[in-house]
Amino acid sequence: MEQRSIYTRAEEVKDRFGMTSEEAGRLDKIIEKYPMSVPDYYLSLADSSDPEDPIRRMCIPSPEELDSGGDTDTSGEADNTVALGLQHKYSATVLILSTNRCAMYCRHCFRKRMVGATEAEINKNFLNTVRYISEHKEVSNVLLSGGDFLMLSDQMIKSYLQAFSEMEHLDFIRLGTRIPVVMPDRVRKDLELQETLREYAKKKQLFIITQFNHPREITKEAFDCIRIFREAGIIVRNQTVLLKGVNDRPEILGELLRRLTAVGVLPYYVFQCRPVRGVKSRFQVPLEEGVRIVDGAKEMQNGQGKSFRYCMSLPQGKVEILGKLEDGKMLFKFHQAKEEKDSARIFTKELEPGQCWLELE
Repeated sequence: MEQRSIYTRAEEVKDRFGMTSEEAGRLDKIIEKYPMSVPDYYLSLADSSDPEDPIRRMCIPSPEELDSGGDTDTSGEADNTVALGLQHKYSATVLILSTNRCAMYCRHCFRKRMVGATEAEINKNFLNTVRYISEHKEVSNVLLSGGDFLMLSDQMIKSYLQAFSEMEHLDFIRLGTRIPVVMPDRVRKDLELQETLREYAKKKQLFIITQFNHPREITKEAFDCIRIFREAGIIVRNQTVLLKGVNDRPEILGELLRRLTAVGVLPYYVFQCRPVRGVKSRFQVPLEEGVRIVDGAKEMQNGQGKSFRYCMSLPQGKVEILGKLEDGKMLFKFHQAKEEKDSARIFTKELEPGQCWLELE
């Protein structure tokens, strides 16, 4: 299937979803603030007859995105930026924002402030980036993200992989991408990219970190893409986001995780959706409800499928959401901490009804 058509205006998809010109016009006003980009391939997965279709919900704008609630940076990315497009929050890991472009601009994106909209936070000095990581021997891995790392040119992808594969203090390289989900032909039909991935996977262990959120996204085309990665020696792991109206039922999330394991994609995290402006009111699920959903989904898995953690990403680090205690409080544990004092710290919180996020001192 060819995937060259990218829809960027509501007017272009209004007939498919039965919108009036007035409705499409209102959505195009939203797109001026939060851009839309949907590949024809991904749009084909949506049920155009269902206004609440989960695929549609993830790719087509909604008036709820103009809700002023929430924040633009909920996990402290600005505070961890050591150079333009270079974040160093955890000692062993450096995150590189390599591009502000994605094949699809997900409506639940936690970097909604920048993806598709501005290059103000994007890494533009490749040599300085390489120098920083080469000088910081405590760094054992890099995460190449954005945007979507696989939206870079084949030559730029090769440049990054070549530079980092030669650094002995790096154990592995992670590539953050939703390409297998939204535009698998970027990999399936690009032989040069495939050869680059094979070449550098022999020199340094590569991980693909992707994001499947609904069982309908696991198509033959997506599986072909995953198979190419695996045959190249790349380990594929998945970070699902718990999203209202998408996977907020145990049977849906459970089916997703089970099918991912079956095709060789290891569930890595289920993330609590962040209270990002333009996302919060449309996609967040209350924490108590989230625990119920995740526990129900986990019961459907075998041992391999149970290895994921239900987490939220706070300025202080990644916090695992463990469950509800007999006294009604919720139990949490730091899975990864920015400061040593929080390392592996377990704590409880009494939540308000419907509370979806934590604010820690």
